[in-house]
Amino acid sequence: MNDDLALSISEVFYSIQGESSRAGYPCVFIRTAGCNLRCRYCDAPYTYEEAGKQIKISALLDKVAEHPRALVEITGGEPLIHKEVYPLMVELLKQHRTVLVETNGSVSLEEVPDGVNVIMDLKCPDSAMHSCMDLDNLDLLTPNDEVKFVICSRRDYEWAVGMLNQYEIIEKVKNVLFSPVRHLLQPAILAQWMLDDGLPVRLQLQLHTFIWPDKKRGA
Repeated sequence: MNDDLALSISEVFYSIQGESSRAGYPCVFIRTAGCNLRCRYCDAPYTYEEAGKQIKISALLDKVAEHPRALVEITGGEPLIHKEVYPLMVELLKQHRTVLVETNGSVSLEEVPDGVNVIMDLKCPDSAMHSCMDLDNLDLLTPNDEVKFVICSRRDYEWAVGMLNQYEIIEKVKNVLFSPVRHLLQPAILAQWMLDDGLPVRLQLQLHTFIWPDKKRGA
């Protein structure tokens, strides 16, 4: 690996994994700066409103090494817009870390190394970004990956169910996550829709927002 490689970083922090099937586990988060989308409910706009800091990959690996038993998640913003993120993932895998990458679904997964666990959004209509999805990614997912739908409304829910059926997503991946935008859709309402339809998907509530409700960064 080139020792001079650096990545544009918004923040690096150690916390509890708040989302995905691994919610509740300790995790080192590497949050890259910059995003190619502008979702209407974005909970980390500072990643594209503020300039990132160039941090060498070697320094990021050193930060991760401080927590040898933790998961490692690379998130954003949108991490896959940075070519330097791929060698970072390779180096983490070499160190036998469990590596997650959370991506917004608009960037190809082709270069994501085997062994990285992908958590991929499929943006619903109320995000205003659903037309930006790279649906070819659905053919690149592995059984260990996860697909997340962030849901604002009944319209979003019905769109998500339609996508599950059209692309047979439940058969392709380990977990499908339905996550309500809490200020737009009550979790109990989404849960009831899921129960009424008997969907074999996971209701996801952002655990970190319950633990640290006033913390906007580093959680």
